Amino acid sequence: MTLMKTLATSASLLAMGVSMAAAQSMDDLVAAAKAEGTLTTIALPHDWCGYGAVIEGFKAKYPEITVNELNPDGSSADELEAIRANKGNTGPQAPDVVDIGLSFGPAAKEEGLIQPYKVATWDSIPDSAKDADGFWYGDYYGVMSFIVNTDLVANVPTDWSDLMKPEYANAFALSGDPRSGNQGLMSVMSAGMAAGAEPGADSAAKGLEFMAALNKAGNFVPVSGKTGTIAQGATPIVAAWDYNALAWRDTLAGNPKAEVVIPASGVLAGVYVQAISAFAPHPNAAKLWMEYIYSDEGQLGWLNGYCHPIRFNDLAKRDVIPAEMMAKLPPAAAYEKAVFPTLEQQGAHKEGVTAGWEAVVGVKVE
Repeated sequence: MTLMKTLATSASLLAMGVSMAAAQSMDDLVAAAKAEGTLTTIALPHDWCGYGAVIEGFKAKYPEITVNELNPDGSSADELEAIRANKGNTGPQAPDVVDIGLSFGPAAKEEGLIQPYKVATWDSIPDSAKDADGFWYGDYYGVMSFIVNTDLVANVPTDWSDLMKPEYANAFALSGDPRSGNQGLMSVMSAGMAAGAEPGADSAAKGLEFMAALNKAGNFVPVSGKTGTIAQGATPIVAAWDYNALAWRDTLAGNPKAEVVIPASGVLAGVYVQAISAFAPHPNAAKLWMEYIYSDEGQLGWLNGYCHPIRFNDLAKRDVIPAEMMAKLPPAAAYEKAVFPTLEQQGAHKEGVTAGWEAVVGVKVE
């Protein structure tokens, strides 16, 4: 055997060894998770982001593992409190995994409530949406959008600046008061970014200026927009996370007709993150759950529920999203410019909007 052939054979065997080791590692994880036999989740309502189907998909893939679901309507704060309250408890009330708002991730890490684990698809998760050490990472996100009652609005606005046009008099609403609701708050950030601001104090200032101008023009409706107000015509255009807007569109079922648009500028993403409890009674089942939800199958499960999986751009580029699923969504290109603001930027924006809304905009959203 020649030296080159020997080296080639060695390289081939080495590659096979690495591949087999990776496969064996996953096999070991599956075996360990099956031995534990249970996964305990918390605060995962079945109608949120298609979680019901995602959980069923996991159960179908791993029927030996029972999924114990706690407090489906709980908040992020409730999830972390459940970890605190059940330290050392291996019973059914101790969660293995949590799905929490982005701002809760770093705090949970600092408090020692979660543990690190990096899934196989780690590299395709945007750096801006994950803890570098793997303690928490984004699972899905919403992008700020407009839902438009097209029975009443002839020309669908495609950007924030369009909303200033006279044809949209008494037409635009936020989903709630931005001083008390995150969706309304982040709508103001999106508007500020569309006006050229960076997320943070600048987006608060420019977002408030835009809302004030919109109100002065008579185009702003100080009513919390939702399916009922859209259908009634009280708020023909509402800014909302795309997964809410798309679900509302389906609820309206053509009565009235509605269209969901991602504005051309100020494309803003709001992220939830997944993490494993530092005290998980079933740590291997928790890791296997993470592998499942960050696989193509798990990510597509969320997308089917209108929540954009964190690996959306990777899925779209590899053309693995079913055509019928894509047909229900705004164009994939609309999401490529999505900005994921940092926790510090979100905090500065919130502070600016809360302090300045009454003085600058001067209306209360009811």
